[in-house]
Amino acid sequence: MTWFRKESLGQTWDLARNLWRSDAETSDLGPELAALKAQIPAPVIWLFGKTQSGKTSLIRLLTGAEDAAIGNGFQPCTRTSREYPFPTAELPVVRFLDTRGVEEPGYDPTEDLTQFDTLAHVLLVTVRVTDFAHGHLRESLRRIRAANPTRPVILVLSCLHEIEPTAQHPQPYPFDPLASAIGQPPVVVSAAPEVLLRLVREQAQQFEGLCDRIVPLDLTRPEEGYTDRTYGEAVLKRVLLASLPDAYRETMRRVAELTQALAEAHLKRAAPIIVKYSTLAATAGTIPVPFLDLLLIPALQVRMVTDLATLYGQPWTARRFLETAASLGIGLVARQAVREVVKFIPFVGSAAGAAIAYASTYALGRAYCEYFEQVHQGHIPGPDAVKALYHEQFAAAEKMWFQSDAESQKR
Repeated sequence: MTWFRKESLGQTWDLARNLWRSDAETSDLGPELAALKAQIPAPVIWLFGKTQSGKTSLIRLLTGAEDAAIGNGFQPCTRTSREYPFPTAELPVVRFLDTRGVEEPGYDPTEDLTQFDTLAHVLLVTVRVTDFAHGHLRESLRRIRAANPTRPVILVLSCLHEIEPTAQHPQPYPFDPLASAIGQPPVVVSAAPEVLLRLVREQAQQFEGLCDRIVPLDLTRPEEGYTDRTYGEAVLKRVLLASLPDAYRETMRRVAELTQALAEAHLKRAAPIIVKYSTLAATAGTIPVPFLDLLLIPALQVRMVTDLATLYGQPWTARRFLETAASLGIGLVARQAVREVVKFIPFVGSAAGAAIAYASTYALGRAYCEYFEQVHQGHIPGPDAVKALYHEQFAAAEKMWFQSDAESQKR
């Protein structure tokens, strides 16, 4: 059998050894991450409120992340509290502390105060505007307020649509919390239903001495039919910015910009990792032994994605790699089958096999970079978008490979 030569054995052995080499460069973002950290003093926002009062919706509003992704990003802090660093734990632009069970008689804020008192820059207390059964919440808030009276407390009155479920929100937004005295109901600047104004006043009385600003807010889903689905968003963001210290205020203003900067730093470090494994895959593709690279190339691709997952701070396993690739519809098996068939074509087989191996590995790496970055930003990556990126990168990488090969032959 002429296919299996000594050179083929040498190539196979070299590729196998590369699978077990560790890459220190994938452990962090190096100087890029350090430089980015220096300009991001992350504000810490303590969320305090009953279950279903809108805390997760507030995080989604302030970050643009999706509910499901937020839930997956929470990390336990204490027995009753969790932390959500956004977009990543390694480089948070903003951190949210969520305290649960505050409406329960047994809740004791002592542990949370010990953990969070020196960390939290502002406290967001969420209360449904129609809910007045918050005695235990107010008792706990009173202890937290007493521990640090200078920390700003913003009372967010949520679920305004529950007052009149069939009515649209009054326009323009009728409240100006920053125009009112500290702890007083927000100044009314335009017409609003009397029942809404009354409920806001009554809630302000309930929390007298426990908050600095009061912001009525309504965040609704598309199927609920409200024209303004983030009612009061701009006002809440203004109040929040006004409540944060100067340095943290600037970070909060630049959440989108800093998140994009982190994405670019990740991709800059990911690029050489992808090229390295793509080149190794191309070498495997040139081995003139059909089906041997069916063992080598998938192993290289799993290792590449594992290194990328480390770079992006994502937990990863070979099993998750296969499950995710299948769910994204990338079609690795089909690419591999094509690669093996062309190896039977004399003279053309090895070159075409190398091109397909390089392009499929490169495209896979770029697709997973997009996947990991979307996870960082709090989104559930859509299979169609990632699949489209894969095919776009595959075509570009294949073209780049053949151009590079043609240029090298001219020299």
